[in-house]
Amino acid sequence: MAFTVTSVTYLDIILAALAVYCVVRVVSRRSSLPLPPGPRRLPIIGNLLDMPLSKEWETFSKWGKEYGDIVSVTVLGQTIVVLNSAKPAIDMLDRSSAIYSDRPVIPMGGELVGWKNSLSLLPYADRFKRYRRLAKQLFGSTKTMEAFHPVEESETHRFLKRLLAHPDNFVHHIQKTAGAIILHVTHGYSVQEGEDPFVTLADTAMEQFSLSVSSTGFMVNMIPALQYVPEWMPGAGFQKTAKEWAATLEEMVDRPYQWVKSKVANGTAEMSFISHLLNEKASHGEEEFEIKWSAASLYAGGADTTVSAIISFFKAMLLWPEVAQKAQAEIDSVIGNDRLPTFADRDQLPYVNAIALEALRWHTVAPTGIPHRVMQDDIYNGYFIPKGTLVIANIWQMSHDPAVYPDPMVFKPERYLGKEPQMDPSDMSFGFGRRICPGRVLADASLFITCAMVLAAYDISPYMKNGVPERPPTVEQLPGTVSHPSKFRCSIKPRSEKALSLIEAEERN
Repeated sequence: MAFTVTSVTYLDIILAALAVYCVVRVVSRRSSLPLPPGPRRLPIIGNLLDMPLSKEWETFSKWGKEYGDIVSVTVLGQTIVVLNSAKPAIDMLDRSSAIYSDRPVIPMGGELVGWKNSLSLLPYADRFKRYRRLAKQLFGSTKTMEAFHPVEESETHRFLKRLLAHPDNFVHHIQKTAGAIILHVTHGYSVQEGEDPFVTLADTAMEQFSLSVSSTGFMVNMIPALQYVPEWMPGAGFQKTAKEWAATLEEMVDRPYQWVKSKVANGTAEMSFISHLLNEKASHGEEEFEIKWSAASLYAGGADTTVSAIISFFKAMLLWPEVAQKAQAEIDSVIGNDRLPTFADRDQLPYVNAIALEALRWHTVAPTGIPHRVMQDDIYNGYFIPKGTLVIANIWQMSHDPAVYPDPMVFKPERYLGKEPQMDPSDMSFGFGRRICPGRVLADASLFITCAMVLAAYDISPYMKNGVPERPPTVEQLPGTVSHPSKFRCSIKPRSEKALSLIEAEERN
């Protein structure tokens, strides 16, 4: 018989917090070793008042300067460990991934909205492993991704045309192109010009995802008992929001899947992640659920993260025009001006490759990622890491550590060239261990081909207002699990008449 909570008082919540606190006090006696250092804890609530309300990576970085690379706090009995440098992240999340690969329960995004069925929030268990295997079969390596290179090139060429027609809407064009590529790969779907319903759904759902899983966006994510508070109670407006966002998510998962399923049934489906699986497996029950949710996970996550990285590339080219000029000189010397770059040129364009890497580092798409959950007690560098601890990798700090990347706020592709290149940022930008992004090869390909084609075809310069260039934009990152650059405007114009003719030419198929 199912048990349903129909009403919860604030006294219930306080009593629950006290119970958790007492349990943690008992559990903490299991080891004589200390937790990692951190801000002073208050009784019962721990560090609840220390937790940042926005841009948590900045607060975590300040803690790192005061307490070291490994910092711990507790919030209502929940231990949280923040890793502020790459070494402990690699040691714990990569090398000990067997016990550091679970996910926490995130009440707002996971339980109430429903993202708990997506790959990013699934617990480390059999379903998660099946999702990963499905994704790896289709585009888990550079070799398997080659089948999709023509789609990437064709959609990026269409992107160049959209820029030509409406350059001021470059952010919208980036969103559309990223959605078009991932939808083609996962669903075999070609997006419509103008507003496309599936792309719009993905953009909306991912914006909601980013807000709903943030540790600071909703109080219910800090105090899980609040998820049982009824909608009519004061302060429970998040319940109504969750219902609305759950409906968006369900539509995003099901509508594109049903479209592919109908195409497979009548024999007109293009090759894609879903059509490949539907042709191999019976599409009902548990298997159907896993196919459509694994596809939706890739389609939703891949679109938004790639969008953020490409927008940051445009901002960097605006702020550092000498970098764009150096890349254009490389493209001109290798390719000439009679065609656009392709993936076949990649090995001969090391500076353009370095720009793509620096875009990942300079603007951190997922500044703190999604927390890992420890599955059993562990000891690291003399510190006790209890079972159930949430481990947050402060990827922003790792990517801006001056000991690893001198002048970290400067966009400098040369970091990755020469005899002593600096650390490859993709080693951390896509996450760690068994939770590393399954679509990283696709994201890497999308970022490279966009950088190469845009630089070959366009000059990016300050936006002119009444004949006067606007002031350079800030390098601020906006809050969110997936962080976008702060808004800016720029001028985007073809480099030459020859470049214009290449943009206007028919796309390659």
